[in-house]
Amino acid sequence: MTKHQLKIGPLPDRTPTKLSIAISPDLQADLADYAAVYRETYGDDAPVAALVPHMLSAFLAGDAGFRRARKALGS
Repeated sequence: MTKHQLKIGPLPDRTPTKLSIAISPDLQADLADYAAVYRETYGDDAPVAALVPHMLSAFLAGDAGFRRARKALGS
């Protein structure tokens, strides 16, 4: 089999990891409201469990202090 040079390398591990957390009733209500606004905005009835990973990714991507600290750790 011939190896070819591609623009992208091998994809990273995309196996989901399950995480269970306990949240306050106030946070649960906020997340339910967010899901309702998301549904109204995009016409997609995405459950909270599907939205939370994207919300966390966006939060981490937007946290400049975290990015600087992570870079200092060499990660």
